[in-house]
Amino acid sequence: MGYVYILSNEYRNVLYIGVTNNLQRRYQEHLSGAVDGFTKKYHVHCLLYYEQYNHIEEAIEREKQLKRWSRSKKEWLIKQINPEMVDLAEEWK
Repeated sequence: MGYVYILSNEYRNVLYIGVTNNLQRRYQEHLSGAVDGFTKKYHVHCLLYYEQYNHIEEAIEREKQLKRWSRSKKEWLIKQINPEMVDLAEEWK
């Protein structure tokens, strides 16, 4: 099992794309600040989008693809399932 996901900050002016085998655990790591780096530095704690795959390798390939996309194309993708760009993981907090 694998997930590719997109996080943002509260102002929705930063996007982060990641991959994991456990979305809820990984989200909690980002939220708690346990993950050093970009997401901690820019307070990227809002889950805007995710896709689930049967194999982690598929999720990794999708992550690579999405990272090559323009910001406008990424926002278009997010708004297909989350038009208001709300935090999909609000209930996990």
